[in-house]
Amino acid sequence: MRIKIINPNTTLSMTQGIEKAAKEYARPDTEITVVSPEEGPEAIEGLYDEALAVPGVLKEIKKGIDDGYDGFIIACFLDPGLYAAREMTDKPVVGIGEAAMHMACMLGRKFSMLLPAPRFNLTHVLVEFVSRYGLVDKFASARGIGLGVLELEKDMEKTKQVLVEEGTKAVLEDGGEVLLLGCAGMVGLDKKIEKTLNVPVIDGVVAAVKFLEAILEYGVKTSKISFRLPARMKI
Repeated sequence: MRIKIINPNTTLSMTQGIEKAAKEYARPDTEITVVSPEEGPEAIEGLYDEALAVPGVLKEIKKGIDDGYDGFIIACFLDPGLYAAREMTDKPVVGIGEAAMHMACMLGRKFSMLLPAPRFNLTHVLVEFVSRYGLVDKFASARGIGLGVLELEKDMEKTKQVLVEEGTKAVLEDGGEVLLLGCAGMVGLDKKIEKTLNVPVIDGVVAAVKFLEAILEYGVKTSKISFRLPARMKI
């Protein structure tokens, strides 16, 4: 299996962290390539950043199609450009946000998200996001941890501490039974937090890799009923 993972922002250290986590959990015979677009935002912290990231994501999808990759992962929790990417190819395209939510639904009745400090209303935007996948009934809460995306890697112990603090509130106050790490910049912290909180903690990058491997092994492709190929692919 040849899988291409696209980090929609241009921060190299985050791309390297995504690659490390993906390769740690991928099957030995799975070939993983992780890239960032040449242009785009340094971090995705709002809807404006998300919109800026989409053209770069789609360009990398097109390159991956031309290079013969078997499947693709969009490694940002908001899944920027996911549905557009699915129109471009019948090869499976998985978003880490969608993958994390679906995995959580198999492990508990409700899930909560832990996210970097957002530049949008958490409740409104996240309810819309979860609604896209038909999972509102499973959505317990979303909690910001007070750190920006680019701050996460500067002090991983501090990031872990605030994730534990907000994760505890999500479990005890919001009814979250499974916690989702709401940013690819949090890769590698899932098991450390899980040990402390004693509830499942899902890293979307890992969830996406395992789902995509299963889809590829099963031999199914993206339906072209809704995700029809574009009439004109101008990339």
